[in-house]
Amino acid sequence: MTDALTDALDIDLAPVVAEQPDQVLFATVSGAHLYGFPSRDSDVDLRGVHLLPTAELVGLREPEETRSRMWDRDGVEMDLVTHDLRKFARLMLRRNGYVLEQLLSPLVVHTGEAHRELIALAPGVLTRHHAHHYRGFAITQWRLFEKTGELKPLLYTFRVLLTGIHLMRSGEVQAHLPTLVPQVDEAPRYLPDLVAAKADLEHGKADVDRERVAEDVERLQEVLEQEQALSALPESPSAYDALHDFVVRVRVDGVKG
Repeated sequence: MTDALTDALDIDLAPVVAEQPDQVLFATVSGAHLYGFPSRDSDVDLRGVHLLPTAELVGLREPEETRSRMWDRDGVEMDLVTHDLRKFARLMLRRNGYVLEQLLSPLVVHTGEAHRELIALAPGVLTRHHAHHYRGFAITQWRLFEKTGELKPLLYTFRVLLTGIHLMRSGEVQAHLPTLVPQVDEAPRYLPDLVAAKADLEHGKADVDRERVAEDVERLQEVLEQEQALSALPESPSAYDALHDFVVRVRVDGVKG
């Protein structure tokens, strides 16, 4: 876990991993802390991968491939979601930006050899079609902003559009909005001010010129579409066989961490 995040949260997240019923291969922090615009009252979004015992996968009962839990720990709202390794690998192959951001998050709570191997395999699942994920997410968040007027969905809208544009151009998954602003020339220059405003209240209203931000969102949607067409990323993932072999090996032989 990064010292800065630990200090900001004033909570030790390592015991959360130790409490899980099955081995956790990795756990990272996602959500607003990863995206670079947490509020003082933001919850902590923990995401990761657990490893189900082989016996749970070969019997008649449906395995619990995804586990989700929300609770309060030392005054901080915790949101934990983990997938079994096989499901997570399948999600990696489905142009799912969420799981790649979780896998590659620099805010690491728990790691090990399996985590490092999955990170090494991540470039082989990137395709130009990941643009569809970010375009769809942006549309959903923009509609939420239009309905609520809250700053949070507006920042999410800009974040995913910039992440998608940057990915199409560079092949890098970058989810941190303050880092993206100087890297994407088309990013509105007022975004750092919106990030600063959100620090005070998780569900605060956005004090913005709605016509202007609507024009900027539409423009970035067009940029993302253009960059998808121009991207050097492949049409389909190349890491299917490698991920299959990895999942089988980990399931059969196990790993440390």
